[in-house]
Amino acid sequence: MPDPRPPIVLAMVGACLLAAGCSAAPAADAPATATSSRAGSGQGGRPTPGCPPLPVLSAPPQRIVTMDGGAAAILVELGLGDRIVGTAATDYFLPFSGEQRAKLDSIPVLDPNRGSTEKVLDARPDVVVGTSNLSFGGFDGTPTVEVLEKAGVKALAACQTQPSPVRDIGQTTKFVTDAATALGVPDAGAKLADRIRAEAGNPATGGDPVPILVLTGVPAPGTPVSTRGGGTLINGVVAQAGGRNLAEDIAAAFAGLSAESIAERDPRAIVVLSGFAKTSDADLLAGVRASPLLAGTTAVRENRIAVLPQSIALTPSVLNGQAVRSVTDLLKRPAA
Repeated sequence: MPDPRPPIVLAMVGACLLAAGCSAAPAADAPATATSSRAGSGQGGRPTPGCPPLPVLSAPPQRIVTMDGGAAAILVELGLGDRIVGTAATDYFLPFSGEQRAKLDSIPVLDPNRGSTEKVLDARPDVVVGTSNLSFGGFDGTPTVEVLEKAGVKALAACQTQPSPVRDIGQTTKFVTDAATALGVPDAGAKLADRIRAEAGNPATGGDPVPILVLTGVPAPGTPVSTRGGGTLINGVVAQAGGRNLAEDIAAAFAGLSAESIAERDPRAIVVLSGFAKTSDADLLAGVRASPLLAGTTAVRENRIAVLPQSIALTPSVLNGQAVRSVTDLLKRPAA
């Protein structure tokens, strides 16, 4: 029997370069295939830009630069915070608070945005770490792996290693343990990975997955609704919590759903990713509730909507486990 659901109408892979924390993916009509290896093979066997092999270091690095605050937070939790000589993308610090935030705020800031090649090299790092392969040449002005190699600097990136659709946050715990091993603190990596798993809770089992719409902003009338596809980490967050991303059958990082498709698939919950625009969580929630495109969905009628920072839902983060837990709690929330 043919699938009765209206088709997803738009894939916007190129838009991936406009937002932090997304990974390269094929076009919407390309088949989803597993990444064959971490060291430079992408979807469909094509090389993954900016995805270096795990570095082999002759000695533990003394000077580390992080291309985003998410990577910085991971290294701080691994006990390497005093070796970070600079970071970029400090917007990743926003979800943290208390002692964790205080430690992050003490790190020198090379660039509050995406990290220019000049500033990174001026910091004289032994190794540069990022939570996305786009950290290395994917954003304008950022250093490529080749530029770093010529300067004698190692690169370490979190690269997509799971086939689409992503089913859990395993790529996060793998990056944590891989990075910890490469940087000489394997025991700390194993401990942190266990903590993230514990915070996420046991994967949901039994019953049908709850349909969830993932939004990257408030839908605009007359345009496809911007969402994230099955090859992204948020798909794993949603799946591990017991949900099913409405766009999981599309491997592209960014995709668009028609209003008809959303109505037909009827999400029972909505997760809105913040950080793509300077909009408060309250305004995002109010905008989603008021959207005529979503008014008829079960999620809006029962007020089952939550906001998650994109920095803890789209890229490896010490808070990925909490992101899973937040979605789990959302799905258990009674209708309001």
